[in-house]
Amino acid sequence: MKIGTIDFGERPLFLAPMEDVTDIGFRKMCRRFGAAMVYTEFVSADAIIRSIKSTLSKMVIDDSERPVGIQIYGKDVPSMVEAAKIVEQVHPDVIDINFGCPVKKVASKGAGSGMLKNIPLLLEITREVVKAVNVPVTVKTRLGWDHDNLVITDLAEQLQDCGIQALTIHGRTRAQMYTGEADWTLIGEVKENPRIHIPIIGNGDVTSVEEADEKFGRYGVDAVMIGRATFGCPWIFSRSSAELTLDEKIDVLEEMLRINVERIDEYRGILHTRRHLAASPVFKGVPDFKQTRIAMLRCTRMDELMAMLEECRERLRKSAGEDDK
Repeated sequence: MKIGTIDFGERPLFLAPMEDVTDIGFRKMCRRFGAAMVYTEFVSADAIIRSIKSTLSKMVIDDSERPVGIQIYGKDVPSMVEAAKIVEQVHPDVIDINFGCPVKKVASKGAGSGMLKNIPLLLEITREVVKAVNVPVTVKTRLGWDHDNLVITDLAEQLQDCGIQALTIHGRTRAQMYTGEADWTLIGEVKENPRIHIPIIGNGDVTSVEEADEKFGRYGVDAVMIGRATFGCPWIFSRSSAELTLDEKIDVLEEMLRINVERIDEYRGILHTRRHLAASPVFKGVPDFKQTRIAMLRCTRMDELMAMLEECRERLRKSAGEDDK
């Protein structure tokens, strides 16, 4: 599978762009464990144009995490075009347009999946962004606004005609938000359409490499994008993740913390990382972890958070019957 000149090989797995989740430390770990491409947190076109510091910081890319995409969202042509030109100067490997975010603060303003209620504008934005930049432009969207408006089969062809070089489809409508089960049937129909020649990337409810393999085999998609199942679990992309010990997994989480504090700052680096720590399946075996989890989510100092991680390590060793060394 290729996007532009980037060859991802067969059956690649991508890390989905997620606000307050896909920080630089996490992206680097996901790449280390086999993610074929990662994405920054999605960024607002208006905030990019206004040079909002916190937004610009989300666009910082390290060469060791490439290939990496930057995803932008907005609700009008001029701001999206201007934002795309600014983003291009950061030299991402891909610029992705978000027509899929279902959260109210985005969709209610006509951006993200809200654009599914205005297909002509959605297509105009896509055409103009493609014309404005030289980097490959891709799109991520949903099946439609609701089950009475499942537009993706026609929309995929229209987006391809706009010049995008890949399309990611999340198998839900906007109305579903993240509830129910993702429906991959229409994703498969898009892929089977003989008029579609761009890569189709499937997304929704994939929680393991094995499940991704099932989607590849059943629906024929070119790539699978994994989102929420990656929280606190960057090794999910590895086919040999079962070989990692609990100690090694905690080492990975600690390295994520160090990278984020170094690359961002102590406060925001911890803010990003502690969400992964609280969600990580690694700590499910820690006795009485609930109170520790609460403490992690409140922690604002790196030394304190590292001490909590080491305490969890020791408690896991004891619960597993290891010697307390």
